[in-house]
Amino acid sequence: MAERSTAAVGVANESGDNKQLTAHADSATADEATDQSDEQDAPQQTIPEETAPTDKQPPELHSGYKLAERYRLEECLTRADGFSSWRAVDEKLRRAVGIHILPADHGRARPVLAAARSAALLGDPRFVQVLDAVEENDLVYVIHEWLPDAKELTALITTDPLEPHEAYQMVSQISQAMAAAHREGLSHLRLGPDAVLRTEAGQYRIRGLAVAAALRGISSERPQREDTEAIGALLYAALTQRWPYPRDEHGLTGLPKDVGLVAPDQVRAGVHRGLSELTMRALVNDGATASREPEPCATPEELAKAVTAIPKIRPPEPAMAPYSRTTYQQGSYRQTAAGPAPAGPTATLQVPPPPALPGRTGKALKWSVSALLIVALGLGSWQLAETLMDHENQAKTNGTSTSQNTGGDGGSGDNGGAQQITLKPLPIQGAAEYAPYGGAQHPNDVRNTYDAKTSTYWRTNSFADGPEFAPSVKKGVGIAYDLGATKKLGQASIDLYYGGDHTTVTLYAADSLDSSAKPHQLRKLATVTTDGKAAKLSLKTPAETRYVVVWLTALPHSPADGYSGEGYKQAITNVRFEGQ
Repeated sequence: MAERSTAAVGVANESGDNKQLTAHADSATADEATDQSDEQDAPQQTIPEETAPTDKQPPELHSGYKLAERYRLEECLTRADGFSSWRAVDEKLRRAVGIHILPADHGRARPVLAAARSAALLGDPRFVQVLDAVEENDLVYVIHEWLPDAKELTALITTDPLEPHEAYQMVSQISQAMAAAHREGLSHLRLGPDAVLRTEAGQYRIRGLAVAAALRGISSERPQREDTEAIGALLYAALTQRWPYPRDEHGLTGLPKDVGLVAPDQVRAGVHRGLSELTMRALVNDGATASREPEPCATPEELAKAVTAIPKIRPPEPAMAPYSRTTYQQGSYRQTAAGPAPAGPTATLQVPPPPALPGRTGKALKWSVSALLIVALGLGSWQLAETLMDHENQAKTNGTSTSQNTGGDGGSGDNGGAQQITLKPLPIQGAAEYAPYGGAQHPNDVRNTYDAKTSTYWRTNSFADGPEFAPSVKKGVGIAYDLGATKKLGQASIDLYYGGDHTTVTLYAADSLDSSAKPHQLRKLATVTTDGKAAKLSLKTPAETRYVVVWLTALPHSPADGYSGEGYKQAITNVRFEGQ
């Protein structure tokens, strides 16, 4: 059930239409009907599906039914308005998918196909991707990504509102994504908290672009205005755990009917002032915004620019455990007299320390203790200096090695000098992504890290926080390599795609290519931190192993590119091992 609640399709949890969208859709319907009555050459026009009654029923489908001999239906998520939505399994690619299904002769079948194909062409990773849109055997079905590890915004704000930094990340990513969609002529029109997913990497993704509205027959004369106001409602809910309209929706309590639209910082104490003002600029609705607020944002593009104008909000500092003095530190080291236990809750018994010795006896004792401490410090310093001198003399006698690749068992030769170890390339025979905590990055691309090509690579996702991974989100990402047989590993060279502050790489020896052991359970070989596009790790003593794990625990910040948005990310282009 946890999987269903986090990855169900956008329409699965919506029993009713969004308040604003319904109002605009009804208004648009009435205007269209009037226009059609005045036109003589438009007999083919029909009333939109929102008002036209339909006797179409969803196809009689059941768990275990297969579409195209490939997609096996697992769980029905919703049946409404003549369509049904399912969680399914793509048996060809062995992955979970989501599917919307409706009869081919349904009045909305053609608009749904058109919307799905348009959304698929966008190809923006900030949206849940449409994988296919098919019409066959009197059925129309739309297949989309399934994100089992993602959480709905509805679930994220159930217990507490979002921290200011997290709310800033959410509105920034959502507004930029919707601005990109509208530049391509696509709108959402059903952008509620259950249409926004947060991945374990801290990225927000939007599902149901164009398709959710087409399934419900919703349209709007002001799609950019509608989507902008919807983003404002999302931010309002994230900051206050309240829905900014009079009626309750999405499991959130609405505002009282007689107070109107109240700014978030007036609803809940401690709300970030800049985010509160931004919310009101997005939620302007027929003059509802207070006069003191800046100019309203009418499009996602304007809202995205307004977000960037807010000073960057830093993530909260990790909470430190409060310091508490132990009983011994408090001086309560003496045994207390036996007696009956006090009634009620147990209280800490505070015993005063023993009184100081009076007069000359106390002073003599203090001087004696001080003298003993001075003597002890002197003896310790003398022994430390003698030890250091012995090591220095031994180093001068035996010679010192300047190579980090010198083996631990390689002694000095007849001439008394250091023995130099010659390393040779160790070919990589195979590799697999190492994800002991779940959440693989791009497992199909690991072969690109040892093909000797600089144009191919394996990349991580883009993370919101960094350079070090937030332990609550992820502890690291990496790849396990197979050397084909047990070898003596002496050195690893790793070429990186992104430079900057900073990348941390650690080598571990594993017991298998698909090891599920956590990094702290593996044998650590070497670690290095770099700001450049290359990392070189040299072992002081060659280590015998067949399987080597390259583990990244810090990633540099890089701008958006053709593969992922702005954030902390890294890619590995080539990995080379050397040893004996």
